[in-house]
Amino acid sequence: MRSLGVLLAAVTTSLLPSACLPEAVPCPAIAQAPVVALTVAASYAPSVKAIHLKACQDGTCREADLELMPGSTAVDLGCEPSAGPDGVCSATSSPDGTLTGMLMMDVLTESRIDATATGTSTAGAPLPERTLSFLPRAEYPFGEQCGKFVTAGVLLDADGLRQAP
Repeated sequence: MRSLGVLLAAVTTSLLPSACLPEAVPCPAIAQAPVVALTVAASYAPSVKAIHLKACQDGTCREADLELMPGSTAVDLGCEPSAGPDGVCSATSSPDGTLTGMLMMDVLTESRIDATATGTSTAGAPLPERTLSFLPRAEYPFGEQCGKFVTAGVLLDADGLRQAP
């Protein structure tokens, strides 16, 4: 009987320290691409044929003619009401009239980026050169335990180049 008491005491004391440890939170296994994303506003897109983007950060510059793709927005299709909190929800993508492109960088940090956009209009004339200096955004979309995501996005319209919201 005495050995049962010793065993019970050993099990109880071994469980107490583990109850005080923080619970491990799983992080998604996704990588972030080091890109400067460019969006041509819907109001300006019909007049844009091609965009060349140059971005400089920490003494390194990258530039390229961007492959412009039609932009889109997510449209919420709702959730199944009968399924409760674990119900199935869905969304679809709908064209929004914008054009989007990406410039690959070697590394993307929180340091200032100096961006210059040039291009060609659909009429074949050069677009005005637009410049912008901005700081990329750093966020923790999955919590601080999962690491920081640094994003850099710009919006081009008839008025110029500005940081994307």
